Amino acid sequence: MPYLSILLTFIILSFGAINVQDLYAGESVVVYSGRAERLIKPVLDHFEKTTGTKVQLLTAGSTELVNRLRAEGTRTPADVFIANEAGALELARGLHLLQPITLPSVATTIPGPFRAPDNSWIGLSGRIWMIVYNTKLVDPSTIHSLLDLATPAWKGKLAIPSANSEYLQDGASIILAAKGEKAVVAFLQGIRDNAGNEVYGKNRQIVDAVAKGKVALGIVNHYYIFRHLANDPEAPIAPLITDQAEGDMGAIMNVAGIGLTAQTKHVSTAHQLIEFLMSPTGQEMFAHINKEYPVNAKVTSDPELPPSTSFRTSTIPLTRLAELREPIIQEIQRLGLR
Repeated sequence: MPYLSILLTFIILSFGAINVQDLYAGESVVVYSGRAERLIKPVLDHFEKTTGTKVQLLTAGSTELVNRLRAEGTRTPADVFIANEAGALELARGLHLLQPITLPSVATTIPGPFRAPDNSWIGLSGRIWMIVYNTKLVDPSTIHSLLDLATPAWKGKLAIPSANSEYLQDGASIILAAKGEKAVVAFLQGIRDNAGNEVYGKNRQIVDAVAKGKVALGIVNHYYIFRHLANDPEAPIAPLITDQAEGDMGAIMNVAGIGLTAQTKHVSTAHQLIEFLMSPTGQEMFAHINKEYPVNAKVTSDPELPPSTSFRTSTIPLTRLAELREPIIQEIQRLGLR
């Protein structure tokens, strides 16, 4: 598949400054993270301080790191792989880059829909793909589904993620699985036409455009809305969770998660880190820093977020994201989304 091609030259140039052998030194665990450093490092620092186990962190895009793991093969120093979405984790599993996590606590802590069938990866925190709208420009009662955004009523009023956004690809994949090919094509075509030039590489840019009234609404991961409101409580924006009626697909939920690499030389320290990230302390830190939903049901989410009991999520297994991504990428390219 095209998106799996290993850009070896790119990888060497991007990461050549890192001495791979140094990553094996000492009592440590090596983390390849597709999650931004500022969102994961405070949690890893706490683990390091409380356990004495040194954490060595390498960050890049989740798909880039899958390619890196595949290129390194048995030489990889990585013990665990953290990704910002389940599709990349499932892709790594399909390429046999991960191995089962044998911790007994996995089965009792992480619900089945948020982990691989063989427990080679588990979810750590969830995010909802939702609408952010300008409260001065939109009556939310007129919108019931994400699919409504493809109707002509929103032409020139919508902001969307760019075509290479993993969140757009995953969201469209869930729509494909839940509603079928005809529905996802109409959705992608409609939001392409309605957004025009209002296409953004970052979710926070979409939220900012909505807050400034440049557009009326946009599609983003929920935490970008709440981060914006934390910095500017008076901003005229609000979240809208859709697809909640009988027979609807439910809100689209994805997870950030962690996998145990097939080539780890430090299973015990990797397990120690995974156990911490599943624990109430680790879950609270991981989810609250990101304003996401803890996967551990014993941990409450940030009180600023809508309670997870107040909405219904899609039942499409996240393990399907890897298989669905290639058809969706081809459709996005065919339709000419930017």
